[in-house]
This record gives sequence, structure tokens and C-alpha cells, in this order.
Amino acid sequence: MTRLTTAQALVRFLSRQYTERDGERRRLIDATWGIFGHGNVAGIGQALLEYADDMPFHQGRNEQAMVHAAVGFARQNGRLAAQAVTTSIGPGATNLVTGAALATINHLPVLLLPGDTFATRPADPVLQQLEVPYAGDVSVNDCLRPVSRYFDRITRPEALIPAALAAMRVLTDPVDTGAVTLALPQDVQAEAYDWPEEFFDERVWGVRRPAPDPHELAAAVEAVRGARRPLIVAGGGVHHSRAEDALREFADATGIPVASTQAGKGSLRWDHPADVGGIGHTGTAPADELARTADLVIGVGTRYTDFTTASGTLFGDGAVRFVNLNIAAFDSHKQAGLPLVADARAGLEALASAVRGHRVEPAYVMEYTDDKERWESRVDACLTADDDLVRPTQPQVLGALDELVTEDDILINAAGSLPGDLHKLWRTRSRDQYHVEYGYSCMGYEIPAAIGVALAAPGRPVWALVGDGTYLMMPTEIVTAVQENIPIKVVVLQNHGYASIGGLSASVGGEGFGTGYRFPAADGTYTGAPLPVDLAANAASLGMTVLRAKTVRDLREALVAARAADGPTCVYVETETADTVSGAPPAQAWWDVPVAETATRPSAVAARKEYDRHVTARRPRL
Repeated sequence: MTRLTTAQALVRFLSRQYTERDGERRRLIDATWGIFGHGNVAGIGQALLEYADDMPFHQGRNEQAMVHAAVGFARQNGRLAAQAVTTSIGPGATNLVTGAALATINHLPVLLLPGDTFATRPADPVLQQLEVPYAGDVSVNDCLRPVSRYFDRITRPEALIPAALAAMRVLTDPVDTGAVTLALPQDVQAEAYDWPEEFFDERVWGVRRPAPDPHELAAAVEAVRGARRPLIVAGGGVHHSRAEDALREFADATGIPVASTQAGKGSLRWDHPADVGGIGHTGTAPADELARTADLVIGVGTRYTDFTTASGTLFGDGAVRFVNLNIAAFDSHKQAGLPLVADARAGLEALASAVRGHRVEPAYVMEYTDDKERWESRVDACLTADDDLVRPTQPQVLGALDELVTEDDILINAAGSLPGDLHKLWRTRSRDQYHVEYGYSCMGYEIPAAIGVALAAPGRPVWALVGDGTYLMMPTEIVTAVQENIPIKVVVLQNHGYASIGGLSASVGGEGFGTGYRFPAADGTYTGAPLPVDLAANAASLGMTVLRAKTVRDLREALVAARAADGPTCVYVETETADTVSGAPPAQAWWDVPVAETATRPSAVAARKEYDRHVTARRPRL
């Protein structure tokens, strides 16, 4: 037996947990992020100091941002390694909720260790305690229950043993993984207990690769062999499974084109003959046209979100069928599809073996090859500036970056208009270059996630692409990057407001109301002059090296300098937003945002007519 506090026992336990898949063994909890308050400073805080040699520590500035950093780290590590996050009870704990939701929605592991109110209740209420008249055992940490894949409150030291084991099981489960929360009452954290030595033995958690059921595989094979116009939709599960090579080999052998979701982009390199780009509302013209005429859709590791399906209107062939290869049975049954419940790599390998010799007609290959070539010409026109001495458009910012990066570079984005432009226009060179968090599309994710990715991929250039709206949500972890000299490259695009939602507002009759970062006009709308904020100066005040770019030429030079920098660097550019300047191609598929059914303003009346036209294209999948 070893006598330790509950917090000391937990930290020591976490330092001895490992994952293994395909013979690769990794430490499961690589490090702990923390912000200390009265709810965790004397417990987990002291334990992290006690075991500093065993558990690396990162000091955060915002609790939500710490979760984002941990999530970025986990995604870059293929979910085989994760990080923990500790906070005090109170606002520190509730600040975790957004990050936890993002982790769980994206199936990415993160361990949350918030402090909690006293289990022994020596005084009621204590500082920051939520009093609930009908339930004495509720605290603000219960907000984390619906956004966690596993939740437990450790009210006795000995309860940590089964809870810790259950937490590791969920973190390493490819189906159930997400945010895991162990709420730790502050008195229990500091309480000593005689722990069985076996609790601290090294433990290896195998990450499964389940093979498909033979009957499900046979049905899938029959569907593939019988299809004239099949289309693969590659989702994030391809990356989680490291199934990129298996997908490429399957596409090479069968000639079936591959479209990708936001999470799945990069499953094939952009220049692979079968890659037709992003699919759905932010997708490419070739991918969306193939989707409209496909008679079989093979979904690999996708959840079929509304952006992917164009809110249920994209797959227009009346006889279209779906085969859904997914490790989660829940997702494999979507679209009334034929389920193929298996690991993405194992399933693709089994499917490839079973359909060996089958290939789509040459005319179909020629059709999508020609369409792709025409689309790439449109992309070239968007990315290229005719004059180096003008202010760049947002696509031209991406074009300047496209000229510079190699397959080593990693791009991170999550929200605003950038995800749409990136999904349509970015030419992904490696399986992990494209890191767009679109399951939750959380503003503020990019900068902290870039830190997590840089910690997971030292030596590789990591770019956080953010608009001014996103930057203002969460620039705090710039200080962390400066403190630890993590050489992230932050590109801030200033367009004076929420450009994405502003455009959406205009299209649905909202006239861009409340979406610009401008002074109020006489009519009460925010349509006056732009606010005199200086985000470059803000980034510099937090310790970053800042490079200002006014023209396309300036931008190219600044990006080269940022890529070569050995410390955190910001490139600040004000983008051209005038209607006369060419931007990205418009949406190639619809997205359902309900429009006012009755209104007096002409813009809303016109938008409702357009909405009614689109919604009739939706049909249930039976």
C-alpha cells in the first residue's frame, strides 16, 4: 500500500497509462493544462508539483482555450495520446463546457479535472457554490454531464479507482471517446488514502480495429458491383483510423471518385486523380454534381451533417443507396443506408479485397476528371492576384500561403467564412495538413489548438488562420505561446466583422443586421465607420512578433518571414471585401437556415420565396 492524497494518486496513475494500436505504444496522458484557484490549488496543483518529473505541465490563460489546445493535440496524435485539463470550481469549471462540447462532438479525447465543492459540506454554501434547493448534490460541474462521454464525481478517495479506469476506457474507445470529466471535491483531493500498489502499475489500453461482419460486407459488395455512378464520401473517421493509404488504394483500383467532408479533407491529396474536393454546402462543383447524380454513396467515417448533405437535398437520384462504413453503429445506419460497422481501414481493406477486379466505366472517370480540371482553373483564378500592389482578397491570402507551404505545414481554422473558402479552394498536400474544426465550428479554437498541434508536431510549421471576429473571441493563449516559445504562425484577416454570418444574414432577409464591427448609424444599425481597433497592436502587446501586410506583395514577404521564424509570429492583413473584387465561388449546394414565413421588408419576402423553392428538394431516406 502507498499512502498518497487522492490528487497525488490520480496524477501518478495518469502518468502510467498507455495506448497501443498496430504495435505502436504511446503515453495516453501526455501533459496537464491548468489554471489554479481555491478548488484545485492545494489538491491537483500540489500533486502536479509533487510529480513534476512524471507529468509535464502547461500554464493556460483561459479554461476553454486549454481544452482547445488539448483537443488539437489529440487530433494531431490520431487520438492515441491526449492531455488533461484542471480548473477550480466555479467559473473556471463552467468555462470548460464549450471546449468539452467541441471535443465530444468531434470524437476527440480530453480529460477534464475540475475542482468541486466540499464532499463533507463543512460550510454551506462555500465560495462559488451553486445552491439548488431541490438537490444537495448538484454543483456547476453538472453542466458538464451532457457534453461529456463519461462523468463521475469522486466523493471518496477509494471511488477514484473504478472511476479512473472507466475514464481511461472511454478516452481510448474509438466509438465513445470525447470529453471525460472527473469532478474532484476540493477536500477529497487533499485527503490521504492507502492505495493498492497495483493501481500504479503501467497499463496499456488497446485501440481496437474491428473488422466488418461478413453478411454486412457481402451486402456492401453487391451494392458496389451494381452501381454505375458510385461516389465515396470520406469523413473524419478516415483520419482517425489512419486509413488514408487504404482509401487511396481502393480508389486506384476501382476508379470511384472521392469527395471529402470538412473533417475528411486530405484523405486523398488534392492532386490525386480520384479526389474531387469538398462536398456539400461548402463543397466543389465537381463533388456536388457527382453527389446529385450518384446511384450509390459510400460513406467512410462520416456523420452526414447538414453541410455534407446540403440539409438533405444533395443526393438527388431517386434510387440512390448508401453504404456506410463506420466504427459507430449509430452513424452507420444514417440515410437508411446499408451498415458496414467496422474500423475504416479494416473495412476498406476488406471491401477492396472483396471487389477486386471491379472498376467503374471509363466514361465516368473521364467525366469527373474533366470536371475537376475545369474546377481547378476556377480555383487558380480565385487564388491568384493580377496586381501585387493591391489589398488581397481572402482567397488571395490563401493563394499566397498555397505558394509557400509544403506537406509539412499544418493549417488550423474553425469558424467564419474561412472554412468555406478552405473547403472549396485549399489544395491539401498531406493527410494532416488540413485541420478545420467544423463539428462545433467554434470561434476561438484556432490559436489554442495551434499550440496543441505544435506540441504534438514539433518542428512543423503550424498556421492558425483567424478572422477579426474569431481573434477577439480568444487571443489569450498567445501569452502561453510566448511563454513556452511555441512558434505558431497566426494569420489575422481583418474584414471588420462577422463576414460569414453577415453574408448569410443578407441571403436570408436579415440584411446583415448586427454583423459588422462598425459604429452605429443614425437608424440604429451598425453600419457606420469601421471601429478603430488595432488587432496587430493587440497581438504585439501580448508578446508576439507582428508583421503587417498592406498589399499582396507585403503578404508574400510576411508569410515567408513568419514561416522561418523560431518564435510565435503574427501576420496581420486587411482583406479586400468590395463586391467588385472576385472572391471564392458561391455555394454549390443549399443549406437550410429557416427564413421568416411572414415579413414586410422586401429582402425577407424575397428570401422566403427562395427558401420555399429549395426546401421542396428535400426527401426522407427510407
